[in-house]
Amino acid sequence: MPKKRRKFNSEFKAKIALEAIRGDKTVNEIATEYEVHPNQVSKWKSQLLERLPEVFSADKGRKDTSMEKERDELYRQIGKLKVEIDWLKKKTDPFFRK
Repeated sequence: MPKKRRKFNSEFKAKIALEAIRGDKTVNEIATEYEVHPNQVSKWKSQLLERLPEVFSADKGRKDTSMEKERDELYRQIGKLKVEIDWLKKKTDPFFRK
């Protein structure tokens, strides 16, 4: 009978990756303790190390915030223009019917 694939949540992966980064235990010891394959522990460790600089990136947070503000402003302007167009259509409609 084939083994059933297990799914791990992000907290579990982070916990294991942090243990691997600390270096208190070997990858094999961690894998045995949590019943995962050693290659998986190494993969999670690599993923964490790759994405770690993003956590401390100040520009990313500022860019996201400024882009959201700009997008909200543009949506507000679009809404305002749509209301104005609808109003103009109502006001000019009787003139075009003659």
